Amino acid sequence: MGQAEQAPAQRARTKVKQPRSNPTPKAGRNLPAAIVVGLAMLIGVLGGLLFLPLGFVAVTTGFAVFGVWEIFRALEANGTRMPIVPVMVGTVAMPFAAYFGGVESLLFTMLLSCVAVLLWRSVEGPAGSANSIFAGVFALGWVPFFISFAALPLHATGIATPVGLWPGGTIPAGAWQVAVMLLLVVSNDTFGYLVGASLGKHPMAPKISPKKSWEGFAGSIAGAMLIGILACIFILDKPWWVGVILAVGLVAASTAGDLAESMVKRELGIKDMSSILPGHGGVMDRLDSIVFASPVAFVLFAMVSGA
Repeated sequence: MGQAEQAPAQRARTKVKQPRSNPTPKAGRNLPAAIVVGLAMLIGVLGGLLFLPLGFVAVTTGFAVFGVWEIFRALEANGTRMPIVPVMVGTVAMPFAAYFGGVESLLFTMLLSCVAVLLWRSVEGPAGSANSIFAGVFALGWVPFFISFAALPLHATGIATPVGLWPGGTIPAGAWQVAVMLLLVVSNDTFGYLVGASLGKHPMAPKISPKKSWEGFAGSIAGAMLIGILACIFILDKPWWVGVILAVGLVAASTAGDLAESMVKRELGIKDMSSILPGHGGVMDRLDSIVFASPVAFVLFAMVSGA
């Protein structure tokens, strides 16, 4: 056989061997990279939350900024130019307003941000203004407003400090509540992925997120209940049934957030918001659950505060 005939055969053998050397997980993730990046993010966020509250707010703001930037780029690629300057100013302001001023300051900052988007866009001219204004208000509500609810329990403790560690070295109940919320969101993703990747056969929303299954959702509920019960007993000092309520509510909110982002990505014709986080995609691909879970957790903790 000549060299001209051997070359195609060698290329064919090479193509057959490549999938074996670099297998793709069933759920479509680079699992080792996803685990490493996820743990690093969780440790960094929890470390700031429990030992340097203002650092936690700064990290939360940083994630929100990256998330909004990804939305801006995705919309711009599809012909909608969001007024990025007033949106970014509002994105930076809202978490700090929630931390220092509470609910009233957060709502007032959201209102001012929406007005700023309207005024900014009105100066630029009428062409495409409706879509641009809607995109700006949508981004403000979806990411910085929702995620700022994670900073509200730190203000509600009454001992929020401008700089440094928690006064007296005592971690307040509000900080532990946010920590438990994050653990339940991570539990939702982890158990849902493990069960869904191995047993998932019935898609929840095949036209929006084909890989999200009812089996994975059941795994998320079961795993989050276990974590929630343990967290209530050993961390929050609350009855075990509070953990069940928190688990069901936050898994539902996290799943809704995941499906909402998947719907947006389907509409924009993209797979991930970006590729900045190895094994995860973009920042919004990690924040999608947290932004919905944060306000739900705030409400649930307020409801069970007397338990």
